[in-house]
Amino acid sequence: MRFVPLLLAAALSFAAVAQDWPKQKPIHIVVGFAPSSTTDLVARLVAPKLSEALGQTVIVDNRPGAAGNVAAQQVKRAAPDGYTVFVTSVAYAVNPSLYSSAGYDPFTDFIPVILAPSTPNLITVNPAVPANNLQELIALARKEKLSYASSGTGTTTHLSMERIKMAAKVDITHVPYQPAQAAGAAVGGHTQISSTSMPPSVTHVRAGRLRGIAVTSAQRSPALPDVPTVNEQGFSGFDDLTWTAVFVAAGTAQDIVNRLNSELNRALGATDVRERLGQLGLDWKSNTSGEFAAFLRDEVQKWAKAVKDSGAKAD
Repeated sequence: MRFVPLLLAAALSFAAVAQDWPKQKPIHIVVGFAPSSTTDLVARLVAPKLSEALGQTVIVDNRPGAAGNVAAQQVKRAAPDGYTVFVTSVAYAVNPSLYSSAGYDPFTDFIPVILAPSTPNLITVNPAVPANNLQELIALARKEKLSYASSGTGTTTHLSMERIKMAAKVDITHVPYQPAQAAGAAVGGHTQISSTSMPPSVTHVRAGRLRGIAVTSAQRSPALPDVPTVNEQGFSGFDDLTWTAVFVAAGTAQDIVNRLNSELNRALGATDVRERLGQLGLDWKSNTSGEFAAFLRDEVQKWAKAVKDSGAKAD
């Protein structure tokens, strides 16, 4: 049977690639979002450290579109040789439920390499809004028509606020914005409320241009320690994070995955990187590929339920 020698040849070929990696050519980090996004920031922080550690050029290549789906489909088609690395966000776990066809299976088309920095979602209000906590904001929403800006339909910033609305049985109008503009909508009074990840809003809160109402993580954020969690304010079960992560195409040799995980753990743990991440309200803990895979399974399930319950659709 001819296919047996062919399969053996292919296996030997991939073994040779793994043994020689990363000497053959530059590594391309494909980022699923635009320059200056949180995902892009993470990629550009680790790229030079990865390049130094591996002795190879590392190129950051932004391929935004369809909340990371465009980049996902590109990396899915790439050779599984470790020279194409995918940096994306929590949208990776949301999109298979949000889109009628995201173009990938989150469990079979990629190998999770590492869970990179994450941030809680942050609920803020314009300082003119007479609410200092979540319960006061909900009480106000029952008396007045309020609106909130999110970083876009189907983002975790949208879905987290919808989860709060459903738990509180209150109606607040959703107004989707581009991620960089959502915080500004509340600063400018176009909406009373904003729901964003930490980086776009943390400087506004520190400067008094927005008032922090709640974070959606299980614990308070070190970046804004005075802002209580949703769970502390009469709700339970909230641990909603906007995370970043690194994947490679399915079929990539485990030795390459392990080496990437090791070097990325080292890069993200560097003092200068940790300091920059902390300034933006991003948190990170060392993790293995296997630990990230287990986390990912839970995240896909959680956000599938949130998409279904909210009725969110991207197309």
